[in-house]
Amino acid sequence: MTTTSIRLALTLAISLALVPTAFAAPPAETGKGNVLTDAKGMSLYTFDKDADGKSACNGPCATNWPVLKAEASDAAADGYTVITRDDGSKQWAYKRKPLYTFAKDTKPGDVTGDGFLNGAWHLAMP
Repeated sequence: MTTTSIRLALTLAISLALVPTAFAAPPAETGKGNVLTDAKGMSLYTFDKDADGKSACNGPCATNWPVLKAEASDAAADGYTVITRDDGSKQWAYKRKPLYTFAKDTKPGDVTGDGFLNGAWHLAMP
């Protein structure tokens, strides 16, 4: 192996280690286009009532739309940021839009929450 090959391999390994673990799954192709997914391959959503990095989905809303939880030690990368919820817990956001799954999606590739609540919920797209 050349020095350049070794450097390239190390750079790749380091960059992969810095990618947030919550986003281990790549965007999934659905009938509605490429959709951001969580580590289990479940579709992610955004909510129109959220405002620039602040979640408006609490209580019963968060039961139906589970937040994509982040750990305090997680760091922003590739358009993803970590926001603080009203209760102090951490949540992932993409381009400042908090991310959620939908309780009625039962398997990877489901997109049943898109357009829910008079169009207030949207698939999160890269």
